Amino acid sequence: MSFDPATLRYNEAGLIPAIAQDAQSGEVLMMAWMNAQAVAQTLQTGRVTYWSRSRQAFWIKGETSGHTQELVAFRVDCDRDCLLVTVNQVGAACHTGRRTCFYTEVQDGTEVEILPVMAGD
Repeated sequence: MSFDPATLRYNEAGLIPAIAQDAQSGEVLMMAWMNAQAVAQTLQTGRVTYWSRSRQAFWIKGETSGHTQELVAFRVDCDRDCLLVTVNQVGAACHTGRRTCFYTEVQDGTEVEILPVMAGD
C-alpha cells in the first residue's frame, strides 16, 4: 500500500508534530512540526524537513547550521496524528548548540541544565 501524506491527521493549522530520535542511540533529539508538503519532501529527499511556525517557511534541518538529519525511518503513530523520524544526526539537534533540545531536567523541584553546549558550537 502506498503512503499518502494527506491520510495523516493534521491540527487546525495543517501541522503534525514530528519527534526526531537518534537512530543509533535511541536518544530523543527534538520535536518540531511538519505539514503535508514537509512530510512529502522529507520522504522524497531523505533530508528531514520541518515547517517553521515562526518564519512560516520550510526548514531543512542543517541547511544553514550544517547540523543535518538524515532520515533512517519514518513512523506514524496509531492515531495518525504524530510522527517519529529516526535520523542520523550530525552535530547538535538543538538551536542552543546542544545534542538534544531536552537538556533541562526537573530535579527535586528545581530546573537543572544536564547537557552542555557541544564543543565547536
